Amino acid sequence: MATISTVVGQNAYQFSAVNTGVAATNGVEGVINIRSMSRAVGNGQLWMTPRAWPWFSLYNLNTATPASGPPTDWAVFGQGAAPGVSGSAGGGSFYVTPIPDDVYTLNCNTVCYPQPLAADGDVEALPYFWTDAVPFFAAYFALMSTQTNARMADAANMYKNHYKEFMDRARQQANPEVNRWMYQGSGDPAQGPKMGIGGKGGA
Repeated sequence: MATISTVVGQNAYQFSAVNTGVAATNGVEGVINIRSMSRAVGNGQLWMTPRAWPWFSLYNLNTATPASGPPTDWAVFGQGAAPGVSGSAGGGSFYVTPIPDDVYTLNCNTVCYPQPLAADGDVEALPYFWTDAVPFFAAYFALMSTQTNARMADAANMYKNHYKEFMDRARQQANPEVNRWMYQGSGDPAQGPKMGIGGKGGA
């Protein structure tokens, strides 16, 4: 969870301005995605409606007299991040509406990217079990760089049969028993039956 304070009269914000509360020395470099957002109100918070950018642009920004008030809707505009460039115009960004008429604290459910591992003392920000997949992903890149048919076939095998195996293993070990489908990368457990494949009666 991270926070950002709005600016009166400003509806556009950069991911780089979001405060994760975690210093880079603890392994987190910055925000690369925002999954949900809410506005702090009193001792609680109110959920803000996420919108697709085309919808947001047409129905929220398409006016000569924009409304102001407490933000209720938001949409991602720029994607990704601009590593190491604090306040840069590049990288991820989002808009809110109505245009803030006061300073509000927005609570953001963020996805962050780790700092580069440059020294032995640097903190590894990847959660345990996902770290097991790292050597196989590194091997995939190394084999791809050889640019020979045999090694590139080995690279494909390293990615499909080993890297993904350990990523799936980490995801399954981290999934809760309840509502496991809501976590990224976990997949929909009912997708097979929905498509008529797998299990009894599957094609």
